[in-house]
Amino acid sequence: MLRIRLRRVGKKGAPAYRIVVADSAAPRDGKYIEWIGQYDPKVDPPAITIKKDRAEEWIRRGAQPSEAVRRILEKDGTPAKEDAK
Repeated sequence: MLRIRLRRVGKKGAPAYRIVVADSAAPRDGKYIEWIGQYDPKVDPPAITIKKDRAEEWIRRGAQPSEAVRRILEKDGTPAKEDAK
């Protein structure tokens, strides 16, 4: 099963995250299929950059967003469910 989830990057104490499509069995910071965005929680307001068309395409293909990514997608205005759109 494919998941859309966060992959941690950045230095210790200064996390930043990439939003990636990966196999659900892959480790958090392991191999991924496609990098579709980034999320920086340390700035105010948190910076979100996402390729909406790619996220929607992966959701249509059956990829399930993690809870954190689902909240990020909803904040950004991207439908987080397959039946939306």
